Amino acid sequence: MQEKGYISMVLHAHLPYVRHPEYKYFLEENWLFEAINETYIPLLNIFETLRHDGVNFKITMSLTPTLLAMLSDPLLQERYIKHIDALIELADKEVTRTQLMADFNKVARMYLDKFTLNRNVFVGKYGGNLISGFKKFQDSGNLEIITCCATHGFLPLMSVNSKAVEAQIKIAVDSYERHLGRKPRGIWLAECGYFPGHDEILKKYGIQFFFTDTHGVLHASPRPKYGVFAPVFCGSGVAAFGRDVESSRSVWSMNEGYPGDYNYREFYRDVGFDLDLDYIRPYIHPDGIRINTGIKYYKITGKTNQKEIYNPEKASYMAKEHAANFHFNRVKQVEHLSRYMDRKPLVVSPYDAELFGHWWYEGPQFIEHFLRMSSDSKSAVKPITPAEYLDMYPKNQVVTPSFSSWGHKGYSEVWLAPQNDWIYKHLIEIAERMVELATYYQNQSSDLLVNRALAQAARELLLAQSSDWAFIMYNNTTVEYAVKRTKDHINRFNSLYDQIKRRRIVPEFLQALEYHDNIFPDIDYRVYAM
Repeated sequence: MQEKGYISMVLHAHLPYVRHPEYKYFLEENWLFEAINETYIPLLNIFETLRHDGVNFKITMSLTPTLLAMLSDPLLQERYIKHIDALIELADKEVTRTQLMADFNKVARMYLDKFTLNRNVFVGKYGGNLISGFKKFQDSGNLEIITCCATHGFLPLMSVNSKAVEAQIKIAVDSYERHLGRKPRGIWLAECGYFPGHDEILKKYGIQFFFTDTHGVLHASPRPKYGVFAPVFCGSGVAAFGRDVESSRSVWSMNEGYPGDYNYREFYRDVGFDLDLDYIRPYIHPDGIRINTGIKYYKITGKTNQKEIYNPEKASYMAKEHAANFHFNRVKQVEHLSRYMDRKPLVVSPYDAELFGHWWYEGPQFIEHFLRMSSDSKSAVKPITPAEYLDMYPKNQVVTPSFSSWGHKGYSEVWLAPQNDWIYKHLIEIAERMVELATYYQNQSSDLLVNRALAQAARELLLAQSSDWAFIMYNNTTVEYAVKRTKDHINRFNSLYDQIKRRRIVPEFLQALEYHDNIFPDIDYRVYAM
């Protein structure tokens, strides 16, 4: 069957930079380990299965610079192995504990098999560095990897300082090339945060396309002829792709989305909270604080506290059914749209990658089934990457997209709210100070210690700018940690600034920061110079 249209499924894989070598155990490092276990390795496994079965699938993922830095860090790789070894030990104990409870025992064995597989994939297949796995599928033409702002900085709120915006882009491109051996064609602007004019900076560093939320394109000037179902060009020639509301709602919606099906695994019931403290203590926080382990025995069941036992086979069946429904709806969507367009329509469906597997345990299975269905020769909707669509249709309408984000209400409220607005006077000030230092020293510093201090100051600025900290404050989750990280990086920057200005750099202080905040080892602070 000749396809009537295309779909670009875009998975935004991102975590903030969390690395604490000063502690033997640090709770927030589990964010990475959980994502490796439940999202990144499962995705790589389904890519491997699809390739083995001859499915010529197409999918797009961002691997943010902070995530690339953590995935390639030997300390975090070693700690993940310790983490998965502990889970294998716990799962093995659970198999023994539940041997007289058939339904529980089946689920316990599922976890033991999965954790063992994950360890074998991580250590045996990819040598501890999952980046090589993603690169493999990029090189095969199945996966398009795009970049993101260096530390996931929310660019619209940096617009008062163009050099701060430029640094987030330039350093991201450099990081991508360092890890993946080529330059990126596309970028995921953090939080889909677009501000008119930023595309000129993207063009400067070779970026050909980016994404906005729906209204970023629909509110463009002039209004786009094909809405979000074809890319538009900014005046710079950089393309913008808008998010499709209908396909997004199928997954994101709390009330209508597939992940809410009662047969899927319940995220909020975990043995870390359910089992006896003495039994579970070796596998939770060393201080005895109960945390999620990843072993969960119950299905969503409904809006009730009386949860029923999880049935993996039934959940897998529902993932296939939901993939079929998603595919059917996309076919009907492109068949309708194709009547009104002079080209085959494109449906852009972007999601946080960590939704699939971590929050929605069966999500990777859903992706696998959908990619199989849409890649079939008889499918009327075919998967495609944004770059491939641009190559197919190089002529597009020229517009100016509107300022927008995919946060609540569509603009900056999430990152500029009463809970977090205090940070910006500091972020703006230290960005101005960084420009001052870089401009002064760009052509005159041959002092190695000064250059190291300038580079570290740039790192501290970038880490302070992460949108994750403001997001956490807004959502009232791990607020204490987010506030501390923001203040720590601001204070570290200001200490370095004072030492550089006074020409009294303390080598021991600088060395400690380089060890602790070691992201972007090849950073060139001169990107901030006027």
